[in-house]
Formats: sequence, structure tokens, C-alpha cells
Amino acid sequence: MGLDLVEVAPNADPPVCRLMDYGKYRYEQSKKAQEAKKRQTVIQVKEIKMRPRTDVHDLNVKRKKIVKFLNQGNKVKVTVTFRGREIVHPEIGFEMLKKIANEMADIAAVEHMPNMEGRAMSMILAPKKA
Repeated sequence: MGLDLVEVAPNADPPVCRLMDYGKYRYEQSKKAQEAKKRQTVIQVKEIKMRPRTDVHDLNVKRKKIVKFLNQGNKVKVTVTFRGREIVHPEIGFEMLKKIANEMADIAAVEHMPNMEGRAMSMILAPKKA
């Protein structure tokens, strides 16, 4: 007949057992796991780097990239890197990041507020739930 006695609920009183084809059961479980893995989405963190003296046109190009990444469902880490004497004026980078956050407010939420990490200031934007 090819059936096995399988303990289904060992903690129940009395323990519950079933007669089933254990090989077929394990095969079905692995198929369910594969389907669940196929349906899940992997969220990546994309990074956009800029400098405090980045010009208006370049900022617009970077904004379009941010919108593209957010629409794909990815998080975006926006980083302003300071070189040399630029580090004396971190408020310039903070204003840039704040301006980007305000412009992206309709499609993104600020997950991590701008903060300094060495010579770089960064913030993380996450797409809003639809």
C-alpha cells in the first residue's frame, strides 16, 4: 500500500497520527516553499551620491533616478559627500537632502533622517505603500 504512520500533532493529548505517503507529503511541502519564494519580493537599497556643489540640472537627473527606483519598489539612500573644506558647511548638504525629501513626499517616506557619517551625510527614502 505504501503508506506511513506520521505523527501530526505530537503536543496534543493524546498525540495525533495520520496514515499518509510521507514522500509525497514532503514533495508537496517543498513545492509550496518554492511557490512562496517565487512570490516574495526582494527590496534592495539603491544609492544616489552627490556633492554639495552639484548643479541644478544634475540634481534633476538624480531626482528622476530616485523616482525610478522608488517606483520599482526599492529603497533609496541619498548621500551627499563632502570633500576638503566643504565639510565646514554641512548645512548645505542638509538643505539639499531636506529639499529632496520634500519633493519626494508624495511617493516616498523618509525612513532615516539626514545624519553625518564621517565625511558623508545620508538619508534613506522608502516607497509609500499604495
